[in-house]
Amino acid sequence: RSTHRHTLFPYTTLFRSSRVNWFTGDETYFQLVENDFVQASGFPNTGFSLNVNKASYSNVRRFLNMQSSVPPDAVRVEEMINYFNLKYKEPKGTDIFNVESQITSCPWNKQEQLLFLNVSAKKLKLEKIPPGNFVFLIDVSGSMDMPNRLPLLKAAFQLLVKNLRPIDTVSIVTYGGSVSIWLQPTSGADKDKILTSIEELTAAGDTPGESAIRAAYQLAQSTFIKGGNNRVILATDGDFNVGEKSEKALDELITLQKQSGVYLTCLGVGMGNFKDSKLQTLAKKGNGNYAYLDDIAEAEKVLIKELTQTFYAVADDVSMNVSFNPAMVKQYRLIGFDNKKEAIAESDNDLEGGEIGSGNSTMAIFELIPTQQNLMSQNTSISDVVARLQLKYSMCNDTSTNVRAYAVDNNFKPLDSLDKEFKFITAVTMFGMKLKQSQYIRDTDWSQISELGKASADQTNYLQKEFIGLVDKAYKIYDGGKKKKKKK
Repeated sequence: RSTHRHTLFPYTTLFRSSRVNWFTGDETYFQLVENDFVQASGFPNTGFSLNVNKASYSNVRRFLNMQSSVPPDAVRVEEMINYFNLKYKEPKGTDIFNVESQITSCPWNKQEQLLFLNVSAKKLKLEKIPPGNFVFLIDVSGSMDMPNRLPLLKAAFQLLVKNLRPIDTVSIVTYGGSVSIWLQPTSGADKDKILTSIEELTAAGDTPGESAIRAAYQLAQSTFIKGGNNRVILATDGDFNVGEKSEKALDELITLQKQSGVYLTCLGVGMGNFKDSKLQTLAKKGNGNYAYLDDIAEAEKVLIKELTQTFYAVADDVSMNVSFNPAMVKQYRLIGFDNKKEAIAESDNDLEGGEIGSGNSTMAIFELIPTQQNLMSQNTSISDVVARLQLKYSMCNDTSTNVRAYAVDNNFKPLDSLDKEFKFITAVTMFGMKLKQSQYIRDTDWSQISELGKASADQTNYLQKEFIGLVDKAYKIYDGGKKKKKKK
């Protein structure tokens, strides 16, 4: 997903999460290799792309709600952290981004520190949102004929349509057996017509995903709005069984299509044959984002509450480069943003940024092993800069690159004295690492995560309260058996 440019060499002896048996049927996930610690004196720079995918969290929730353990490769820690959109701070004036950093103690290793880097994207004012040219690309193949697939997507799209404006345009392309234009371009003012056409969708046939993608992009280009939000919204369980099927072939197809200036949002549904790896490839290469809908509440979150975050980009090709100060940082490790196994073997390691939507708060977290000098300076009496970071991005519909530089100051505060949102993010991070069976958090048990979560969750926030319940479910699934044996 992100190839860490200057730090490929230290990743040659990589830890691979151990495999357990879990119920996935024919589901596919990229094999991920967890980022290792890197010596700051030899490799001070690391780069990674930022995006606002949040699919992993709702997919993890689906497994836990089914009383199943979670495939480690289905856990992408950065997507779990960014699911909650915490620590948002409005950028000043005409700035596109606000960047903040915070250094704190690491709850799973007393010798380490955590560095939070938070990037908040400008919120577009609703009255200034450009007209939308949306092509719904809906999988109606036989595999979609289950309550948690096509019926869920129909309900989700109907929610979205109710919020469209007369200046927005909707078309629908379906694929199942064959590819067809189900609804010709229709104004958002004509809601009844759009809603009826969605209601009439039924599932049958095989899955010609490749030709469907081509048809949707062609339609989006024929109704292209200059300066507007031109976007294909692909909704599928990801199972393409006709035409180009491999991730590499889809990668090439979508890379070609994105040059048209059309964005891509992927909505994944289903279980058993869910192809997470394919949707991830498409969203990354298609200048887009990716969400997984496990129920109607998640559809409401993605398509209504976070409409502008999901569908309206404020910047493209966003990436971050961090250069650590070896006098302050002995070693560092980026949590999440893990490399795909095959990406590490590739010599071509150009960094490709992601798209960031309006009003998004994107968090990256590093685990730091401080130098002796820095350990002594936890009272921040030494004012050395811990790192310097560069944020690179392009404005939408503009290929020129903007670069903003920031200094990461030594503003250490113990975790206990940070605000609740940081503590909650830390609990989510630990939860993700634990589910991933990370070697870096082996001595942490579920109860520690649960306690930190309970102490920091906003009790008025449904999603944060739900998180506590998920930690308890995971505890029972992973450790329940052990406790019973002990009682004997």
